[in-house]
Amino acid sequence: MTTFDQLRGQVDAGLVDEVVLALPDLAGRLLGTRLSARHFLDSTVADGFGACTYLLTTDVDMSVTAPSSELDPDGTGYGDMVLVPDLATLRPLPWDPGTVLVLADARHPGGAPVQVAPRQVLRRQVEALAGHGLVPLAGVELEFRVFLESYAAAEAAGWSRLTPASRTGVDYALVGLERMDALTRRLRRETVAAGLRLESARGECAPGQYEIVFRYGEALAAADAAAFYRTAAKQIAAQEGMALTFMPKYDAAEGNSCHLHVSLHDTDGAPVLAGDGPYGESPLLRRMLAGQLACLRELTLLFAPTVNAYKRLRPGAFAPTSVAWGPDNRLAALRLVGSGASLRLEHRVPGGDADPYLALAGVLLAARHGLENDLPLPDPVRGRPRPDAPALPASLAEAADLLHGSEVARKGLGDGLVDALVSAARAEWDAYGATVTEWERGRGFERR
Repeated sequence: MTTFDQLRGQVDAGLVDEVVLALPDLAGRLLGTRLSARHFLDSTVADGFGACTYLLTTDVDMSVTAPSSELDPDGTGYGDMVLVPDLATLRPLPWDPGTVLVLADARHPGGAPVQVAPRQVLRRQVEALAGHGLVPLAGVELEFRVFLESYAAAEAAGWSRLTPASRTGVDYALVGLERMDALTRRLRRETVAAGLRLESARGECAPGQYEIVFRYGEALAAADAAAFYRTAAKQIAAQEGMALTFMPKYDAAEGNSCHLHVSLHDTDGAPVLAGDGPYGESPLLRRMLAGQLACLRELTLLFAPTVNAYKRLRPGAFAPTSVAWGPDNRLAALRLVGSGASLRLEHRVPGGDADPYLALAGVLLAARHGLENDLPLPDPVRGRPRPDAPALPASLAEAADLLHGSEVARKGLGDGLVDALVSAARAEWDAYGATVTEWERGRGFERR
């Protein structure tokens, strides 16, 4: 990480001349603007930078699909909010010499935080747990698929029939990664140079699939790192003339996940999840798990926000399909992993396109729900959950309806955010329903 004093010295020395001011949006992307480094120091740090409110209401096509009672661009004339840089998030961009990036918080012109901004959504959940004397820590595990074609070539090919960067699945493989070695080596080294703390990296199950795991940290910092990493990975891939995607299900092979590892410490930094329970768990952890199970169906939209996400959450796809937990059970939605001080919850529902801020906010909200209501914990599962276990939503439409009616979400996240996310999901579902797919043409063009 770059400190503010270091940045000023680098600007004075001519080593940095641009600052990227970036805002995490409702899709988990970083949007923003490039600023002269001198202008950033002289003006933006003190005054912030104006940006259109529609940035927190759009889909990936930049169409307004998620207006809320707080932000309604059509109704208010597409006015500005203020992007306030969080100087604790300053990072160099090794693949873009002379440039640093800083994340921003969105504020209304009067100074009040924009409540639907994902960083603020997660911050509120962290603050709520602080009221219980708890500090949430998180690690974010993101998988992606790498293809030999560039993004431009992939678009020209209709995003289909691309060439994976390995000929077979490469789960834990030490050979067969040669065609992606240059890219993944740059990803590992340059993200570390940007301030991320790398733990491990390896090939994954599907052809061209890879995973890089960074060190856990406090929840907001972990989400910041994940959002930064997804942007970095795509920029570096583009420089290598290749394409990578985090989409949950590109083809019939294993999908891309965004597993979340979450633990709680007390205010002195001591872990509080271990205890003398049958799996080494504390009563607090049992209530935390019970909250996840109680809220999982109605909060699924936070973990699976797109049509594509539900093609990963299907039987046989090595992803959860039902509401269940188990000790060291990768077939359950919630896995208890580690022991002693490392004991933690692994939430296995989110796919690679989940917004890390909103997904973590959902986990923390459910944890708090379990703690505050002293919920009992159902029995764990060994192996595959029973067929009669409650099912996760099977589609984006079902998940949107469940979130829309969730009292827990509306009380804990706010009506503005819930309504915005539901509106965005329903707009995507409607657009998907009106789209004729390659699968339909293949089945029906000639044979029916």
